[in-house]
Amino acid sequence: MKNIKKIFIPSLVTILMSGTIGCTKLDDPLLDKIDKASTGVDLQLKAAYQSLGTFTDQAAIYALTEHPSDEMQGPTRGADWDDNGRWRNLHTHTWTNQSDDVLAAWNNLNRGHALANEVIGDSRATKLQVAEAKYLRAFYMFYTVDLFGQVAFRDLANPGALPKALSRKDATAQIIADLKAVSADLPSATSTNTGSATKEAAAFLLAKVYLNNAVFTQDPANPAGPFTFAKADMDAVIANADIIINSGKYALSANYFDNFHYENSTRSKELIFVIQNEKGASNLNGSSPRNRYYMTTHYNQVPSGWNGFTTLSDFYNTFDKTDSRFGAAIPGLTDKKGLRAGFLFGQQFDETGKALNDRSGKPLAFTLKYDFRVANEADGVRVIKYIPDLSDIDSPGNDYVFFRYADVLLMKAEALFRSGNSASALTIINSLRTTRGVPALTSLTEKAILDERGRELYWEGWRRNDQIRFGTFAAPVDNRSTASPAYRVVFPIPQRELEINANLKQNVGY
Repeated sequence: MKNIKKIFIPSLVTILMSGTIGCTKLDDPLLDKIDKASTGVDLQLKAAYQSLGTFTDQAAIYALTEHPSDEMQGPTRGADWDDNGRWRNLHTHTWTNQSDDVLAAWNNLNRGHALANEVIGDSRATKLQVAEAKYLRAFYMFYTVDLFGQVAFRDLANPGALPKALSRKDATAQIIADLKAVSADLPSATSTNTGSATKEAAAFLLAKVYLNNAVFTQDPANPAGPFTFAKADMDAVIANADIIINSGKYALSANYFDNFHYENSTRSKELIFVIQNEKGASNLNGSSPRNRYYMTTHYNQVPSGWNGFTTLSDFYNTFDKTDSRFGAAIPGLTDKKGLRAGFLFGQQFDETGKALNDRSGKPLAFTLKYDFRVANEADGVRVIKYIPDLSDIDSPGNDYVFFRYADVLLMKAEALFRSGNSASALTIINSLRTTRGVPALTSLTEKAILDERGRELYWEGWRRNDQIRFGTFAAPVDNRSTASPAYRVVFPIPQRELEINANLKQNVGY
């Protein structure tokens, strides 16, 4: 069964209106550190970075980015994983403004936003500290804009007032302005796997915002499009991608799973912005990369997981089975405990080749299609993206990946394609495919680009965002047989936030 840590999460207005973040009434270890120690700007900034750890939970933000998409679902297995239907509601697009994950995601993002604001509004902060904090605020705001379609924004000149509500369009403009303003003050990355704000990380986020600008500036009454992708936006995507490409600091990893290995800080040259984790340093920065394998592996596998989430059959079938991204044996893991990386389908084995069984003694053979309301132990193809470290399964050293180089190439290719330059876009995508060991494409379509993004970035938190931009988010999938209403492309503002902040208005349709 899952292992979700239950933490009291203060409301957005409680956080944003507090004179200081370190309120003793807030049951939060990061805020307590500020309350109990010196409230120096460096500690405030550290707390804003540490809040990124909430992304590594299998619930809340991550759940909203993945479960409503076509690449993840959370089956109910008898008494396991029912949780009052929370995972089913995400997959079937039937969440409400009181759903647990909707509220938790909203609070987690706005908490990070508020912690960044503490630095920005502190007169003691250096130019670099302000630049890093504005980058982090833009990061949290990007996800808020993407998921919720509006942002509660605190006026630092009037901290006692209720946060004002920025429309999706205005919030997007604020993100762009902040990133442009601080780019000159941020350092260039001195290495890959950067755990702090850099020029390259800002360029990546700017490229991502411009790529989605047509979505974010769409009429709120028709949030699902169709979208018109302005050439100026696509040019900005290309220009920011080129900042990263031309830096010469990054390259595609010859071994795909090196990007998620417990030694990815030294193995990968793709990592642009990450949470840096140290082996044995459990939860010191709020990050739990172990969740990415515990949430999917069966009880009788190693690591013995929570037997939870699976991928969908149609998504699984988009892969060429020779694709290096589809699966691989991992030295030090597969030969020791039998577990492979990538997609786990069919009979599972231990390191000796002996077939594994489920808890009832039946063969542990993962299936494709099934009814996720009444699933059994072995239903569903599992996914292993982050590689477990058998010497420290619970506190591994895998850096948690937010931005990586392959996505830079894919964003540039998409922008070129939407600008009418299909030939150059095809060259980029085929270069990526060659590195991943699959044949080159002979032509390019929107569907081909979306499929390639899925194959490269699966379970990394981008699929919902991509599907909305390509117009496939509402389409029926396994265990969701009808098309969803267009308004479901954004989540509702949590009910209790509407009750305490009159500036916020509920999104269309809710």
